[in-house]
Amino acid sequence: MPSPIPVLIPTLSSPPFVQHDLQLDYYGKRLATCSSDNLIKVFEVGPDQGNQTISATIAGHEGPIWQVAWAHPKFGIVLASCSYDRRVCVWKEFQAGQWTKIYEYMGHQSSVNSISFAPHELGLKLACASNDCSISVLTWRGGGEMMTWHALLAVKEGS
Repeated sequence: MPSPIPVLIPTLSSPPFVQHDLQLDYYGKRLATCSSDNLIKVFEVGPDQGNQTISATIAGHEGPIWQVAWAHPKFGIVLASCSYDRRVCVWKEFQAGQWTKIYEYMGHQSSVNSISFAPHELGLKLACASNDCSISVLTWRGGGEMMTWHALLAVKEGS
């Protein structure tokens, strides 16, 4: 078995910011990164070193972004992010390189540090964990441009 060849992807941050998370999409062809500059960057990942291009820079948070997560492609090209600003944002690419915020959840009282989509068989569900010792589960209810979501905030730990 051949050894894997490392591929260096420039983050194009100027000045350089701490990268908090990165996630490849379902097909391994797109890479989303998030950092302390409050931005998400999406890269097209080619097979060869130096063959990576930035396809989008997404702004919408007011603090460092801790994590990004791709939804299953059966829901379209959907990406979620969570941040120090207490927000969870769900983004959708309707046209190449054009991302739109389709949902924003601000039900937490502190930084939202972690997010994860459920397996696609359960529908479009996003679990979120916060510094306020609570979790939330956001569920898409269908219809339209994916704007209709239901939020369930779980009881805080120790309550």
